[in-house]
Amino acid sequence: MDIGLLIGDRDVGAQGGATFDRMDPVTGQVATRAAAAKAADAIAAADAAAAAFPAWSKVGPNARRALLNKAADILQAKGAEFGELLVKETGATKGWGGFNAFLAAGMLREAAAMTTQITGETIPSDKPGNLAMSIRAPAGVSLGIAPWNAPVILGVRSIAMPLACGNTVILKASEACPATHRLIGQVMQEAGFPAGVVNVVTNAPEDAGEVVNALIAHPAVRRVNFTGSTRVGKIIAETCGRYLKPVLLELGGKNPLIVLDDANLDDAVAGAAFSAFMHQGQICMSAERIIVQDSIADAFIEKFRAKAATLTAGDPSQGKHILGAVVSVEAMNRVVHLVEDAASKGAKVIVGGKPNGAIMDATIVDHVTPDMAIYTEESFGPSVSIIRVKDDAEAVKIANDTEYGLSSAVYSTNINRAFAIAQQIESGICHINGPTVSDEPQMPFGGVKGSGYGRFGGKAGIAEFTDLRWITVETDQHYPI
Repeated sequence: MDIGLLIGDRDVGAQGGATFDRMDPVTGQVATRAAAAKAADAIAAADAAAAAFPAWSKVGPNARRALLNKAADILQAKGAEFGELLVKETGATKGWGGFNAFLAAGMLREAAAMTTQITGETIPSDKPGNLAMSIRAPAGVSLGIAPWNAPVILGVRSIAMPLACGNTVILKASEACPATHRLIGQVMQEAGFPAGVVNVVTNAPEDAGEVVNALIAHPAVRRVNFTGSTRVGKIIAETCGRYLKPVLLELGGKNPLIVLDDANLDDAVAGAAFSAFMHQGQICMSAERIIVQDSIADAFIEKFRAKAATLTAGDPSQGKHILGAVVSVEAMNRVVHLVEDAASKGAKVIVGGKPNGAIMDATIVDHVTPDMAIYTEESFGPSVSIIRVKDDAEAVKIANDTEYGLSSAVYSTNINRAFAIAQQIESGICHINGPTVSDEPQMPFGGVKGSGYGRFGGKAGIAEFTDLRWITVETDQHYPI
């Protein structure tokens, strides 16, 4: 499959005709051949978005709503097409692709609902005859940098609310799924968004820095949002700081799921399995640490081991297994290294742990301790650590013993007890008797500490993608000179 850039309303190649290949992580064959943009192409996309901004920013809220809702319908109808692309480009299962399209459509509809909620207020003034108000105005061009792991959801999330707020957008596609992200651009074209309002840029991995720097530096780009690793997020934040560009960052996680001694173990096992192994553990909210109290640890772990043993992985194109592949053999090698390092230091691999290229069954590592790399490093794969603790205080201490702070969960039949613990966990999200993996378009989504700052979703997203202005209308003039 050959794909081009979306600049203005045109499907174009990169200058000089440069392309790059994305390989299928399971077969090793070419999945996609995409245009390999350089800085000049990125600037052209930003120029197109800048040219479209004056007219788009004046389009009424209900007209924007209609386009977003139409895009949602088109995107959802393409669920099977997105699913096929995810299988080939990222090793995901078809089911994950279909879910991506379903939730992404919901995000477009939520953004559509927000177009009439971009409100201000009147503010009492001490000056006689002075009407003072605050209004929210479109910021300009918004750059969305989206990852490969939930590419339809996170690609759409990076542009939906900016569009609803009256901004024009550039989607900087992931090098691991250029066709998937380019299809989002096609959806927006088919929905009828005017030329230049939505632009999509693809690039070879080695050109990512050049392309991103050119986009952030462009004077018309006024907002940046990035979802991805904390390492890259820091680089993007530093670059945005250099140009004084506000940036929303949703980064990595080492998410804890706490099982207290009064938890319903069957519920906790089901939630832990979903949290740890959905999409092969390649979700920013995936549970990487199961923190379980000693008195029920053995009983919980035996049930959890039995559940994990049913979560086998295989070639996602065959549709015979619950789990698919990870995004690359290199990513799998990192997971295996973390598991083997833990085992060499006394941990027990109680299920899984045997890779086959980019594929590995659900893997549980018990008796993990702080001296093991897997205790602190994000594995982003089908493995999860078990850490045993003696009481609530130690559970909270271990949960917070990480640079990250995205999602978390607490399982207990005593809601007051669980809520007290939830309030002490340093994370942007916490679910009581629910999995760490959960998302709804209207919720304020984001983390703290090394997991980033800012919030996607609902009214929280409006604040990220608009400028708050103070405007007055004065009828009485009073000056001391």
